[in-house]
Amino acid sequence: MKLKHYQDKVLKELKDYLGALADAKKEFEEIAELKPHLAKHINFPKEAWEKSTGRIVYSSKTNGLDEPVPDIYLKVPTGGGKTLLACHAIDSIQKTYLKKQTGLVLWVVPSTQIYRQTIKALKDRNHPYRQVLDISSGGRTLIKEKTEMFNRLDVEEHLVVLLLMLPSANRQNKETLKVFRDQGGFTDFFPREDDFEGHKKLKELLPNLDCFTTEMEVFGTQIKTSLGNTLKVLRPLVVIDEGHRAYGENARNTIRNFNPSFILELSATPPPNSNELVKITGRELHEEEMIKLDIHLTNKTSLDWQDTLLASFEKRNDLEKKAKEYEANTGEYIRPICLIQVERTGKDQRDKKFIHAEDAKEYLIKKCNVPESHIAIKSSEKDDIEGIDLFANDCEIRYIITKQALQEGWDCSFAYVLTVLTNPSSATGITQLVGRILRQPFARKTKIQDLDECYVFTFRQNAKSLVSDIKKGLEDEGLGDIAGRIVSDEAGMDTGSLKDREMQYRSGFKKFEGKIYLPKFVVQETESWRNLNFEIDILSEIDWEDINIDEIQNLSLQNKLSKEQEIVLGLSNEEQELLRETGRAEKTGTLEIDEVFLTRQITEIVPNPWYCFQIGKKAIDLLQTKYDRETVATNFVFIIEELKKVLDKERNRLSEQVFRKMITDKKLCFFLIENKGGFVLPSRIKVKSNKQLVRNDNTPIQKSLFDYVPEENINDLEKSVAIYLDEQEKLLWWYRNMSRQDYHIQGWKPNKIYPDFLLADKQESKDDYGTVYVLETKGIHLKNEDTKYKQDVFALCNELGAKKAWKELFDEFPDHDFEFQVVFEDEWQNKINELMR
Repeated sequence: MKLKHYQDKVLKELKDYLGALADAKKEFEEIAELKPHLAKHINFPKEAWEKSTGRIVYSSKTNGLDEPVPDIYLKVPTGGGKTLLACHAIDSIQKTYLKKQTGLVLWVVPSTQIYRQTIKALKDRNHPYRQVLDISSGGRTLIKEKTEMFNRLDVEEHLVVLLLMLPSANRQNKETLKVFRDQGGFTDFFPREDDFEGHKKLKELLPNLDCFTTEMEVFGTQIKTSLGNTLKVLRPLVVIDEGHRAYGENARNTIRNFNPSFILELSATPPPNSNELVKITGRELHEEEMIKLDIHLTNKTSLDWQDTLLASFEKRNDLEKKAKEYEANTGEYIRPICLIQVERTGKDQRDKKFIHAEDAKEYLIKKCNVPESHIAIKSSEKDDIEGIDLFANDCEIRYIITKQALQEGWDCSFAYVLTVLTNPSSATGITQLVGRILRQPFARKTKIQDLDECYVFTFRQNAKSLVSDIKKGLEDEGLGDIAGRIVSDEAGMDTGSLKDREMQYRSGFKKFEGKIYLPKFVVQETESWRNLNFEIDILSEIDWEDINIDEIQNLSLQNKLSKEQEIVLGLSNEEQELLRETGRAEKTGTLEIDEVFLTRQITEIVPNPWYCFQIGKKAIDLLQTKYDRETVATNFVFIIEELKKVLDKERNRLSEQVFRKMITDKKLCFFLIENKGGFVLPSRIKVKSNKQLVRNDNTPIQKSLFDYVPEENINDLEKSVAIYLDEQEKLLWWYRNMSRQDYHIQGWKPNKIYPDFLLADKQESKDDYGTVYVLETKGIHLKNEDTKYKQDVFALCNELGAKKAWKELFDEFPDHDFEFQVVFEDEWQNKINELMR
């Protein structure tokens, strides 16, 4: 594997230090031989440090024998290839400083996750890490775990790399840990059991060896033949991965007492007082195409976590489409993965107060139609990715749901999207997981922008603290210098320096503050009114027996068995044509009619499962009057999709009937009711923006109700309309109505209608406004069924509003009218001119 420039830089600086260290040690040994009384005052690692780096600040370390030991740090951020650098560093230390190709390397890791990844890579002879070690040892590398024995001959003739998880070597509990227990397999490194003199001499040479007995007892010193003692005898080269995790007092003592000949530590964030030989920045990684930047952050304003999960689901799907295009052009496979952090994962912890892993999984399956095989849960109790190669082409996993199990050390460069569904008061989600989506697949850019960047989705978070948390996460990954590469994908996102600002009415409109009311559909109760609720008031009143699905009988079905088709694309011999079809395979598909499955699929439209079952059965029966059962089964999926369309249309038809009957029966009214369910425009709005909407001549907006309109909250068509409105002489004020938070109309379909603009013309006789216009803008391409529905609802509002004398309702609203309009991109100017005549 070809090294990156910054990796070459690391190894060059390490080699320079090792050369100086070898010279300093040689001088130290010569003095120790001639003048041993002077040697104890010589700190050769410090002298080498000062000579090679020019820095005088050095934190001196000693081993368990109180001898000076070189202990240096390589600061490499997340995604920088620390493990590859460690393998190359072992080669340099062995040859330049220790002057050998064999011996023992003790490789210490802090967690189970890192341990599994590292041991798997090192044991794979085809992996670049192992290949570096094999070149260093001349093909004589042995990879060992603490449960595996090795003997003196192994160490003398091989480079033995022993992997050890740090907690296993904690001296605080040494008597209960295997690494310090007597084991018969290591007797080769110690005198015979009955060689009391040999035990005595070895103890004098290495005073920190663990013994069963003392010299004062009958049989004298008896040294334990433990792995711990074997390490002390062999004076290993120690490599510490994520070195900052090994800096508890017990951990330091444990490693120091193994009598290491050299300690090499790798970390993204070295602790204070560490000997940081070389420091790699996030910018260097980015220039070498090692990490995904920019980080796109979307903080959903919705109160529902499902909306955030849906947004990340759609983003991941979009990335997969681009990844497939990339694979078609390059042959390189990328399967974008979405990491989802939830609040609970335990099997007995499911509670409506918290977002559980099973809640997220259920939503993906039922609402997003994600196959269950695409979803994995990773927790302390459940590990669906254990033993799975996430990079394999046949791996189906696209979503990994976790709480805290994918923190430091988890490495999968296919992870592109991070969805944080945890409590907004908790910063752990982003700070600990942002590093998991930063690695660039294959350590090189794809040149497709979306596949060279990463994405974070959150909800209900405070924008300022959110960005701060991400920056903290980047700093924890050693990437603090690139913390500015966070891009907000949602209008109004605070990028760290912006603050919430509270906007008020313009001075000329202060008299209208808290007095601009808008009508809504309300339901009469015994002594009061309340807002219309679709599920409670409309859906519950539908008589599902009136549903007519007869048109399903007109479906044209294929009368041949469906066939799965696989087309193989390979590289073409023609330079002009990149791909060509090199093979094709077909196999007959078999489907069966499953009424229960059909029922589940349509309950999202018809909420009564019993009716759903009857409807599904009727649809199958109708089709079987024209086609045989085998043909119906072959077209089963197609039938379900078409039946959904029919049912959606029928539900809308029946709900409109219920809606209009409620109006006729005066159970549903279009009212303007002060303080009793009506809508009043807000007196204050909060703005997070650094760009204000201005007119085409760059002069400030003059007639918006509030004195600041963020440009980020408005698309191109809406911007054109807003500026045109602002220039109308007859217009008094206008307001940009915000979706999902401001004025809305609930019609006979589930989703509320949030119009784009509210505006009012001048009332010539008074210093007041006359008609309030409710405007919905639509592009030409959006002249569809949904737009027709909005037009119908607005027409009904105009019809009902024309019958009202609003001034009779309350004194604060004397002489105003309302008009509801849907205006299209190709007619909005003419329509506004008509309104403002």
